[in-house]
Amino acid sequence: MKNIKLKKVKSIFLGIIAISVTMVSCNQTNESSDKNEDWIPLFDGETLDGWKVVGGEANYEVEDGAIVGTMTKGVPNSFLTTEETYSDFILELDFKLEGESTNSGIQVRSQIDEEANEGRGRVFGKQIEIDPTSRAWTGGVYDEARRGWIYPLDLNEEAKNAFKANEYNHVRIEAIGNEVRTWINDIPTSYVIDTLDDEGIIGLQVHSIPDELDGKKAYFKNIQIQTENFEPKTFPEDVYIVNLLENRLSDAEKEAGYTLLFNGNDAEGWRSADGDFFPDKGWTVGDGTIKVHSSDGGESTNGGDIVTDGQYSAFDLSFEFKMTPGANSGVKYFVTLEEDTHGSAIGLEYQILDDKLHPDAKMGKEGNRTLASLYDLITSNDDARARRDIGEWNRGRLVVEPDNKVTHYLNGIKMLEYVRGSQEYKDLVAGSKYKDWDNFGQAEEGHILLQDHGDEVYFRNIKIKDLKN
Repeated sequence: MKNIKLKKVKSIFLGIIAISVTMVSCNQTNESSDKNEDWIPLFDGETLDGWKVVGGEANYEVEDGAIVGTMTKGVPNSFLTTEETYSDFILELDFKLEGESTNSGIQVRSQIDEEANEGRGRVFGKQIEIDPTSRAWTGGVYDEARRGWIYPLDLNEEAKNAFKANEYNHVRIEAIGNEVRTWINDIPTSYVIDTLDDEGIIGLQVHSIPDELDGKKAYFKNIQIQTENFEPKTFPEDVYIVNLLENRLSDAEKEAGYTLLFNGNDAEGWRSADGDFFPDKGWTVGDGTIKVHSSDGGESTNGGDIVTDGQYSAFDLSFEFKMTPGANSGVKYFVTLEEDTHGSAIGLEYQILDDKLHPDAKMGKEGNRTLASLYDLITSNDDARARRDIGEWNRGRLVVEPDNKVTHYLNGIKMLEYVRGSQEYKDLVAGSKYKDWDNFGQAEEGHILLQDHGDEVYFRNIKIKDLKN
């Protein structure tokens, strides 16, 4: 009887253990299921069901659980796109690209012109860049067949190291509301607040190529999407945001320390460089812009320059500008208003110029008076992709760091950099029109200035972040 009782106790004990193990196993399964239940696969790993080819005729097929697109000489940009459209989503996938001079991308909220390319269609809209070249802009945002570069990774230098050549990389794309944010291998890469396309297709690109890249391949796998119950990832405050909304700061920008220098409604915060008033002629505020009027093309001969009420030492300044044909203007910084001048006030100048039509582009030295140059001192990058057509809005950016390193950007592309007060800088000043001013451009702080050069130019979206701390 004693042995029977022991066997029964042992059996009950083992049964309890088995039940406990089963319950733990079930709980783990349910937790895993809860974690992944919001993810929907866009690719079944075996077929291209739910996808279609648009544009060029590059070949797409399935190999070992991946979509593989083959680059083909003589074939224009080709896209494998979803048949469905998506509005708010989080998209994750893995990609690999062969070759060090190839290119690819992932379209999000993009559109299709069905009639283009003789009925083969044309894809246009936001593309998350895949760039294995030394430029290293993988994870940046390009507007395919429309606006060009929105977020080149010159705006986020640290993210240029995220991409891993010749192996699979993981991308996360959050498109929620009017924002698109990206990560490459868990490194934050770009942040765009846009005004276009709140819904569209998702697409995988095989880029057009020179003949020598014929046969190179692009691989995409583990493609999954969430369309509800979002848990957005935290994005660092020190990563620059491209905000295309007019004269509005996002909550993220406010938290990062940006303030508007132009509210879009009136001239609050601005005054004449010649007094404590806003000019009664030569400038108008309306339709969300500050406009300098055309007069005789001379410096400060109509309304004169305008400056900020405040002065700044280390800062991150963003602004948008639009030129009319042949226009000349500028954004000056470290303007003290203490120099004895005739015409425009003295200061370091981010040049605004129609390089094709205005004669100033051919003056100075080696193009140092062209668009986005440090006027009469340093010539800007001649990258044509940085420049918009006359009559279109351009995005300018000036960063003056506490150590006096200064960087000019145009439409997100780095145009030049220098160190204010360095010997190289002093040598440049000594050979320029500014040689007669003591310590030119080396004041501890100064006003921001918008120049009246007698030509019609528009400004908007002017914002600044204090970098002193």
